[in-house]
Order: sequence, then C-alpha cells, then structure tokens
Amino acid sequence: MKRIKLTLSYDGTEYNGWQIQTKPFGVKTIQGTLEDRLRRLTGEEIKVVAAGRTDAGVHALGQVVHFDTGSSIPVDRYPMALEGLLPQDIVPLKAELVDDTFHARYSAKGKTYQYTMDQGVSPHVFWRRFAYHYPFPLNLDAMKEAAKLLIGTHDFTSFCASGSSVKDFTRTITSCLLWQEGQFLHFQVSGNGFLYNMVRIMGGTLLEVGRGKIGPRQITDIIKAKSRNAAGPTLPPQGLCLMKVDY
Repeated sequence: MKRIKLTLSYDGTEYNGWQIQTKPFGVKTIQGTLEDRLRRLTGEEIKVVAAGRTDAGVHALGQVVHFDTGSSIPVDRYPMALEGLLPQDIVPLKAELVDDTFHARYSAKGKTYQYTMDQGVSPHVFWRRFAYHYPFPLNLDAMKEAAKLLIGTHDFTSFCASGSSVKDFTRTITSCLLWQEGQFLHFQVSGNGFLYNMVRIMGGTLLEVGRGKIGPRQITDIIKAKSRNAAGPTLPPQGLCLMKVDY
C-alpha cells in the first residue's frame, strides 16, 4: 500500500459540500464523487481524507486530500487519469507520493481562504457563482482597520456557527487582508485552523463595519464576548474559496 497526496480544485456550486452524506440518498458531494472515480480507476474501495470540509456552494483552488492504494498506477499519472473520469467542475492538479505518517488534515500547518464580493451596480455574469453581489458603498479603510484586530491568537467563539461540536475555539490568525480589484472586493485570511463558518462570519462582521453598523475597534469587544450573537451575519457560501493548505 502507498499513500498519495492529491491537490485539487473545484467549483462547489452543484455540490452539497465536501463530506459524503448518507441521508437523503443520492446527495452529490465532492468526496463522494472523487471516491467513486477513484473506485472506477483502481478497482479499490478508496476513502479520501481532506484538509478541510468545505460547505455546500464553497469552492477550492488548493484543496488537499490523501488516500491509500495498492494500485500500480504511477503516482504522477493520477491527475490526468482522474481528469478523464471526473466532471469538469472538479480538477485534480497534482499527485505526490508521501510517507504513511502524512495526514491531509492533521499534518496541515495552516490554510488560506478568500472571500469575494462583487460591488458592481449589476452583478458580473461570469462571477455570479464565485462572488456575493453587494452593490452598496463600503468604508474600506474602516474594514482594513477592523481586520487587523482579528490577527493573533484568540478564542473565536463569536465567529463560530452555533451548534458546533468543537471544544477548543482558540485559533491563530496570521494574516487578514482586504483589497479592491475593479468591482470586486477581496477578503483573504490565513491561520492555523478555522471554525465552522468562521471566515464567512468574519466577512459578515467586516461588512457591518464597512456599512458603519459596527465601529472598527468593536472587533475586540466582539472577540471578548465569546458569543455568536455579538458578531455579524454569515455571508453566503458562493464567495468563499479555499485557496491553499500549508504543510
């Protein structure tokens, strides 16, 4: 048996997230689709483990998975072989042979996510799947000031969706950037790990700052509150993309 690390990208629009779901029957997921194609390719019942479980409608440019196989297929042939079997909205980019101690999730040292908002008067027709249309004025300077206060090691309970089963809400954010590019506003955040809906709630909170509903320095109070009710709304999924995973 050998362990393979596979990097892939996908458009999550048509999928009910990454993780396989047994109910209701027939729900389409990224994991289920990838495992089905690996089964066809190798003749084995392969289970893949991802660096992160993206939600329904969320995309990835640099998702990383690992799986074990006894197949004789050369490792560097996996991307091309899988590309011919996978739907066009899932693209394998690179396959590498790794030690059996490698784990796509637990070996990861950090991840980078990016959220994109379309601020055009009318939504950009080619970006409707990949950006949240918000055509109203925003104070970008205030949002940047607020974003700096998210950097560091904090208890991010306020930025986690209610009902999460995790016991430790402490995470370290190493970078939090906002920039305008034409009609698009990008919010990119890197850290050692993220809670359920954390990036989308961060984005929603920064949006409230940009609207003038929250003062930039109130971010500190929101973190200290350790309450989901203290933070802003959860932004829609289509603007979010997992950009890369660091090991």
